[in-house]
Amino acid sequence: MNKMHRNILQGIGKTPVVPLRNVVPANGARILLKLESNNPTGSMKDRMALAMIEAAEADGRLKPGGSVVEYTGGSTGVSLSLVCAVKGYPIHIVSSDAFSREKLDQMEILGARLEVVASEGGGMTESLTRDMIEAARVIAETPGSYWTDQLNNTDQLAAYSEMADEIWAQTDGRVDGFVQSVGTAGSLRGTAEALRRYNERITIVAVEPSESPVLSGGPTGAHKIDGIGAGFVVPLWRDGIADQIDHVSSEEAVAMAIRLAREEGLFAGTSTGGNVIAALRLAEQLGPDSTVVTLMCDSGMKYLSTALYQAHTSSRPSE
Repeated sequence: MNKMHRNILQGIGKTPVVPLRNVVPANGARILLKLESNNPTGSMKDRMALAMIEAAEADGRLKPGGSVVEYTGGSTGVSLSLVCAVKGYPIHIVSSDAFSREKLDQMEILGARLEVVASEGGGMTESLTRDMIEAARVIAETPGSYWTDQLNNTDQLAAYSEMADEIWAQTDGRVDGFVQSVGTAGSLRGTAEALRRYNERITIVAVEPSESPVLSGGPTGAHKIDGIGAGFVVPLWRDGIADQIDHVSSEEAVAMAIRLAREEGLFAGTSTGGNVIAALRLAEQLGPDSTVVTLMCDSGMKYLSTALYQAHTSSRPSE
């Protein structure tokens, strides 16, 4: 029998892997989803939030009595707010109305002080990302502040290396391809580098919004896939991380998220929809004797108020 957890932070990681049963290619590889929605806040970002805070505590960047600052599309902010609530650090978050109301509410309920930057039409753009970063930079000048600065923070890589170890163990070393969408690039890079230490021939696929294909050398643009596609080549990205870069539109990602809910019982967000589309393409490419792993990045409970699910629920009279 497992011992009782000391606190909620010990519930981070060790998430299950499940195969897709219905949303599968006709004659392609097996596709497995790592259910990161099982983390305490319902997001893979719990892993990186804990890693960034504990690394900063260990080397003195975050001192007792200090505070934490971050810019975020939402999930990182929720995860940092949870970690800071447990550890007793005040946290100041910069986010935007481009992201789901549920994420903003979660951050505040967990004790974060929130600054919301207005978007243009609710879309994620390069300009919005840079405005959020600048607002966080100014706040972080307050004495005693530690700015986690997720787009530049390599402390998160260790968290995703641990996730790769879990994937390798859960599949008994049967991994032929790994697919992940790119936000900070930390999850893709950390997981890919660790998986390649097990088997350098694993095919790694990065996913970005087709409306903003900057990693492929295309133009920046607005999209509505939460948590990915900053609009510029992010600092943690490295050429050679991925063997392939795949493009998925916001519309495609939404449609796949709905399919996953209705055909697999997997209630996820748009980044997961994008992951599965790219995983299906890779599965067809690799063939039926292979295994492709991708991530269910977070829970669909974070997106109930967004266009992702509002368009697919019936209007009900208020009680």
